[in-house]
This record gives sequence, structure tokens and C-alpha cells, in this order.
Amino acid sequence: MVINLITFASLLHKQASVRSSHEIILNELEKYFTVNFIDYQDINKLSPDDFSILFIATGGVERLVIQHFEALPRPAIILADGMQNSLAAALEISSWLRSRGMKSEILHGELSEIIKRIFVLHSNFMAQRGLYGMRIGVIGTPSSWLIASNVDYLLAKRRWGVEYTDIALERVYEYYNQITDDEVGEACAGLAGKALACREASPEDMIKAMRLYRAIRKIVDEDRLSALTLSCFRLIEQTGATGCLALSLLNDEGIIAGCEGDLQSVFTMLAAKVLTGKPAFMANPSMINARTNEIILAHCTIGIAQTEQFIIRNHFETESGIGIQGILPTGDVTIVKCGGECLDEYYLGTGTLTENTNYINMCRTQVRIKMNAPAEYFLRNPLGNHHIMLHGNYELMLDEFLQSNGCKRIE
Repeated sequence: MVINLITFASLLHKQASVRSSHEIILNELEKYFTVNFIDYQDINKLSPDDFSILFIATGGVERLVIQHFEALPRPAIILADGMQNSLAAALEISSWLRSRGMKSEILHGELSEIIKRIFVLHSNFMAQRGLYGMRIGVIGTPSSWLIASNVDYLLAKRRWGVEYTDIALERVYEYYNQITDDEVGEACAGLAGKALACREASPEDMIKAMRLYRAIRKIVDEDRLSALTLSCFRLIEQTGATGCLALSLLNDEGIIAGCEGDLQSVFTMLAAKVLTGKPAFMANPSMINARTNEIILAHCTIGIAQTEQFIIRNHFETESGIGIQGILPTGDVTIVKCGGECLDEYYLGTGTLTENTNYINMCRTQVRIKMNAPAEYFLRNPLGNHHIMLHGNYELMLDEFLQSNGCKRIE
């Protein structure tokens, strides 16, 4: 792991004395990292993909930092061990940067804690850079009932570097009609053979759903999409096929795929995958018990790889096509949702998945979760309907990442 120390030192101090004055902390850094020492005058030679730390080596460098404000890495990570009045300068610099709207943090104190913190900050940086340039396809338009789930494309790109791109459903229809039943027959049989059971849905439904998957997959490849959200219900009207199977298979292939044209939820799934490496389950909170702090999450699709077993069903609301009923492993889970038109708010909670339920009046995949914090958020201050569930406890990692990007946590 490489870190670039952008070194700010007063002209009164010689380079050799700078090194010797900070020998303890620099030697410790070099035990864990490949350290590149960058003179502040060469800051423009670094690229946005270079993980960089401002190393305040002496006092009296405040003006030098101000002069290079536009070139500073964001957020500003400031390292100061206190030698040569470095901490005094770092405090002044941090205050000035924050007054200009730049998030900053000073690394100072026990060496072991500084090292741990650098690893965390590097993880955040890599996730942020990983998101940069990713393309999210919006196939069709968001469902009319998602009145609180809009995203401003331009603001999202400025904040996160992701690019939402609109894709007409007509392209899906065109490719869908080009794919024959024979082309997908073997894949349908293979998938059905892996299922615990097949209920309600017919072989014809399966063939239509697999043709739809192939059509969407072609668009993913052509448009170089990292993620997509699909106007599922309009597709049903035109093709008679539901998108549940397509989204399930795409998520298993690492293409983040969300339902109903929900712009906020698909970004949440993408950010969570980039940061944790884990796929996610997008679902409706379908039942909430504020007294016991239990919720039931339900939806008609989930990546099959996230399940222990799965049943091929029909789609709950339309009673047509293909839906996936996943049987999920019990254990720790994380619930997260990014909201706001520029994706600058978030909810984050953890709990235990205790049961796979099977209510007849809910979507096919259903899980009961005992939350670790009050579930009243969902009733008093929710960030819309859909929320995202990941297996495992990633609260600290996600909170750190979202806070570092200036997001507000909603309780």
C-alpha cells in the first residue's frame, strides 16, 4: 500500500533535519506502507488516484498550504507528530480548511492508532475512487409511486463521481424480441434444476424471464454499466415478463441491479458493494414492530448467491411471470439507505436476521430482522420505502465512509 506524504516544511529547516526530527513516526510508517515523500511544490504531479496525506513537518507553513489550496487532496488528511511546532500549524490549517468547506482530519497521537486510522482512510479513499466514473443505467423511468426517491444526476456526479444514464425501454423490447426460446432453453433448465421447488410459474414464464435477462445483459455490455435500475412494471405490460429473474442473475454476476427505477437504492447497493465487496438485498419494510424492534423486509427478487436455497415463484403483485423466494442464512445483517436528491443523507442500522417468513400477502423473499436500535426510524423519519440489507455487520465501515463524504446520518 502506497501513501504519498506531501511535505510542508518551513524554509528555515533543512531537508535532512526535517527527516531526523520526525524519525520515529516516519520509521513506523515505513514498516507498514511504501512511503513516497512529495515536496509541496510538486503536489500537481500527483493524480486523483494517488492516496495522499499532508505531512506538516514544521510550524510556519500555514501560508504555504493556503497557496496550494486548489491542489490539495480532498478530504484533507493532515499528519502532525507535534515536533517542530507541527501540531500547532496543523490545528490552524485544519480550522482554515474547514471554514472553506473542506473536510479535514488531523492524525496525531499513539503511533499504533495513527497506523490503524490510515488503513481506514485508505479504504474509504479506494471506495470513493472506485465509484468515480461508474455508470448507472436507468432503464425506463422510476415508478410513479417513488415520489421521495429522486436523484439529481448532476449533483450526484459532483458528489460521488457516478454517472446516471437514461436508457429507453424500446432497446430492451428490441433485443428481447430478437432472442428465441431455443437460445435460453438450456439455461432455464439448469436454473430450475438448482431450485428447491418451482411453484405457480410456468415453463413459458421462465423462458420469457430468461430472454429478458439476456436482453438486459446485452445493454449492460454495450453501455458499460456497473449498475442499473429497471422500470419493472412497464416491462410486464409490454412483454409479459417480470424483471425479477434478470435482476437476480445480474446481481450474481456483479452487476448491481435494482427494482422499480429507484435511483437512490441502486446507488446505495453500488456504494455498499464497492466498500464491502458484498452484494445486497433491496426490499420493502413490510412490517414494523416498534415495541419489539423487529421488521420484516420483503421483495420478489434477490441474488441467488445470497441465499441458502431458493424457490421459483411468480411475481407477488401481478401474480405473473417469475419471482424469486430466497431462503437466507440467519445471523448479523446491516440495513442502509442513501437518500436526498444529491445522495447526502443516510440511514444505517444493524440487527439479526432471525427467520425467513412466508406470509401470503407479501413479496416472495421475506426476512424477519431484530434490530439493535429502535425501529421507530421507519415510522418517524424514513428515507423512503426501499432499504438495503447486507449480510454481516458493516456499520462502522459504512458510517465512516459516508461521514467522510459529508453525508448526514438520519436516526
